[in-house]
Amino acid sequence: MNNEPLRLRAVKRFKDLDNDIAVDLNDIVGLAAQICGTPVALVTLLDTDMQWFKAATGINISCTPRDLSFCNHTIIQKQVLVVPDLLNDKRFNTNPLVIEDPQARFYAGAPLITKDGHALGSLCVIDFKPHELNQQQIKSLKTLARQVVNLMELNSSLRSLEQQHQQSQSQKASISESEMKLKAIFDSSKDTHILVGRNLEVMAFNKSASVFIRSLYNKKLANGDNIIAYTEPALVNSFSKYFAIALTGRSIKREWELLSGTPNACWKETSFIPVKNNSSEVIGIAINSTDITTRKRHEEQINIQKEALNRIAIIQSHELRRPVASLLGILDLMRMENIDFGYFNIIEHTVNELDEKIRGIVKDSEDTIQGGHLAIVA
Repeated sequence: MNNEPLRLRAVKRFKDLDNDIAVDLNDIVGLAAQICGTPVALVTLLDTDMQWFKAATGINISCTPRDLSFCNHTIIQKQVLVVPDLLNDKRFNTNPLVIEDPQARFYAGAPLITKDGHALGSLCVIDFKPHELNQQQIKSLKTLARQVVNLMELNSSLRSLEQQHQQSQSQKASISESEMKLKAIFDSSKDTHILVGRNLEVMAFNKSASVFIRSLYNKKLANGDNIIAYTEPALVNSFSKYFAIALTGRSIKREWELLSGTPNACWKETSFIPVKNNSSEVIGIAINSTDITTRKRHEEQINIQKEALNRIAIIQSHELRRPVASLLGILDLMRMENIDFGYFNIIEHTVNELDEKIRGIVKDSEDTIQGGHLAIVA
C-alpha cells in the first residue's frame, strides 16, 4: 500500500496502551463476542511483521505473525469483512490457522480507522464453525470498532497531554532555576540596573539600584513607579532626551554628576539600552549605571597637577631664563665693544651651559604635562 509507512507510524503511536484503556477494550471485545455469538473476539494492530492482540476474549495469546493474519484483508477496506466459511474462501483456505489448530472457520472484522484515515487493525470475531451475521450484528460490530478507535485516540491524546505537562513542568523548573541564578547574578552586581517600560514605569531592578535610591534620595524603589520620580530635576530634560533616543532602538551612554555640590555628590556612567521582544519591537529600556566617582576624582587631581606643572613651566621658562638671557646680552655687548679679559670665554661657556640646562628642565616639564594629558584622554 502506498500509505503503508504512514499507517505503520500510526500503529506505533497506538501500540502501547494504558491499563485503564486496556480494561475498556476488553469490555468491548466481550460485548462484540456476545452480540455476534462467537467464542472469540479481538482488537488487533498490524505492524510490520506482527499482529498484536490489544484486547481478547476466547484466546490467551498476545500476537501472531502478520502473514497469518486475517486482518490483512480487513485493513484494505472500509466496510466490515465477513467470511462465513474460511475453508470456502480461496484467500484463507490455505492459512495454517484454518487448516491446522485452532481450525478457525468463521471470521468477521471491522477496520479500526483513525480520524486521519489510517487503518490500524481490526475489531474482529472468530468462530470454529461456519457462521453468519445479520445486518444488525454487522452494524453493531462497526459501531464498536469506532468506539475502539475513540478510546485509543483518547488514550494517545491523554498520554500526549501528560508528556506535554511533564515537559512544561520541566521547562518551568529550568526557567525557575535560570531565573534564580540570573537574579543572584543580577543582585550581586555593584552596578545599578533598572528596567523601565515605554511609559517610564519601573518594571524590574536589582538590589544595588534599590540600595542606591534609598541611600541617595531616601526613597524606596518599587515596580510601577515612574522613574522620573527618582531623577534630579536638573537632569530630567537630559534623562528624557536620552530615554527617547533609546526608544528609537539606539543605545546611548552618558556621564553625569548627581547631587552636585553636596557631600553625597557622585558621578555615574549610565547606559540606555533598548529591550526588544521577539518581534523586534522596543518594549522598554535597560538603564545600567556604573559609579565612576573615583575615576572622576582622579581626573580632577590630574588636572590640578597639570595646572601646577603649567605654572612651574611658566616660571622655569620665563623667570629662570630671564637673568640668563640678560647675561648672554651683556656678553654680546662686550664682544661688540671688543672688551676682552681672561675669564670671558669661561663665563660665556658657563652661561650657555646654564641656559642649556634650563631649556632641558623646561622641556622635561612640558613632556610631563603632555603625558598627564594623554593619561586623561585614555
